[in-house]
Amino acid sequence: MSAKSYAFPFGLIAAAATLAWQSTTPATLMSAADAERIESSVYYAGCNEVRALGKAPLYAGQPGYREGMDGDDDGIACEPHR
Repeated sequence: MSAKSYAFPFGLIAAAATLAWQSTTPATLMSAADAERIESSVYYAGCNEVRALGKAPLYAGQPGYREGMDGDDDGIACEPHR
């Protein structure tokens, strides 16, 4: 076989390896404990801040949610004013 006949398979393998490397983002390498620490590190002073940042409403389990901002204990904090 000539050198040219090997070029395509090796090129294809290199392209696949590059794609696999690029698709491995830090989020996919992060453990569940690390992800939980990052999510719990989000803190908002109050609902006015959450609304000003366009993050309202916050649902239980989302970064920044805390029971102190959920006045009616329904799992939704910083609900729109009625």
